[in-house]
Amino acid sequence: MSEETLRAEIIAKVREYYRLVHQPEQEEPFVPGSSYINYAGRMYDDEDMALLTDAALEFWLTHGRYARQFERDLGEWLGTRFVLSVNSGSSANLLAFMALTSPLLKERRIERGDEVITVAAGFPTTVAPIIQYGAVPVFVDIEATTANIDPTLLEAAWSPRTKAVMLAHTLGNPFDLEAVTDFCQRHGLWLVEDNCDALGSRFAGRPTGTWGDLGTSSFYPPHHITMGEGGAVYTDDPLLHKIALSLRDWGRDCWCQSGADNTCGCRFSGQFGTLPFGYDHKYVYSHFGYNLKPTDLQAAIGCAQLAKLPHFGECRRRNFQRLYERLAETSFLRLPAWHRQSDPSWFGFLIQVHESAPFSRNDLTEHLEAHGIQTRNLFAGNLTRHPCFDSLVAGRDYRLATPLPQTDAIMQQAFWIGLYPGMSEAKIDYMTDVISDFIASR
Repeated sequence: MSEETLRAEIIAKVREYYRLVHQPEQEEPFVPGSSYINYAGRMYDDEDMALLTDAALEFWLTHGRYARQFERDLGEWLGTRFVLSVNSGSSANLLAFMALTSPLLKERRIERGDEVITVAAGFPTTVAPIIQYGAVPVFVDIEATTANIDPTLLEAAWSPRTKAVMLAHTLGNPFDLEAVTDFCQRHGLWLVEDNCDALGSRFAGRPTGTWGDLGTSSFYPPHHITMGEGGAVYTDDPLLHKIALSLRDWGRDCWCQSGADNTCGCRFSGQFGTLPFGYDHKYVYSHFGYNLKPTDLQAAIGCAQLAKLPHFGECRRRNFQRLYERLAETSFLRLPAWHRQSDPSWFGFLIQVHESAPFSRNDLTEHLEAHGIQTRNLFAGNLTRHPCFDSLVAGRDYRLATPLPQTDAIMQQAFWIGLYPGMSEAKIDYMTDVISDFIASR
């Protein structure tokens, strides 16, 4: 039996295994009041398992041909020149931010003590790289309606030390990209879009993540596509791509693919710093970097997932619409709002309990959890109130550009429920019925 025949037979058996074992699990009937409703879940089929098996049979393991294919395919999908795959969305945010600290950027580089405008209502890894490096996050309040940055407050946040803006699109809902990019351009600031919850969203017809200087994605299972773990950094700027590639791959100056040598053609004939002339270019380091590469096993799954992304986006939009319509007339709740130029690919359905309600957010979420409906708060709520800030000094380690009343309101009154592609109409209707019945009983 030839290698090709055996490989085809193995992959055919894997597809058969999926249909026998995994497909029935994904198609279990929903029983209201008995079945548990997760806020999110992995969506996959036999193609994901087939490509994963194909990569396993090659046993390349580290960043390889599937990773390069995924980077090309994602770049084409986004309309972006350069994509670097990494091992998580958190690593993507770290890599994007650290790229802006490179000495190659000269006077535009972010240095320790420089300021980066952001928000406290979100996931901590949007902010963590700023603090870990020694820059100063400057927190601006959010809009009550969108849970995104209030762009009218940006000017109040600017100072002569401001170098960048780093923001996430909350639950897939794009922030006002026109206002934010205009602010950045007028002040000569970098813009990093944390697109981890928003892959497939658009603003003014253009994909989110491609408006700024750098965009990031996460491929953790709840997100729009998954590799299990994984992420990406993308840009149209050749210099930023060069810097990010170096930082991702140990900080080396060389750009050879894994397993390749002498791509530059002058591996032993260059002068770098005060190293001996002709020092092996593969071991020349232009940055203090990391190893943030994904494995080819992860990337193979990503290739299969990316082909399903348009369908996943359609499902998310459809599920959002059904949730919105069924809850639109419900008392005491504020439902999501979005910018008129945005077309969100929603990650979750945000609900805020009005201050005047005869019940609290926790009352409602505990009721939902007791009825088998998983809920989540809006991540950190207000990050500055968490124990990780106990050792930081306001005005030195971070700065509040404005009071944060809307951020605190989100922290106290908001939660979200799922709308991922595996959410059936029956599940959505059950969730909205449980919410409406609870409110009616109060």
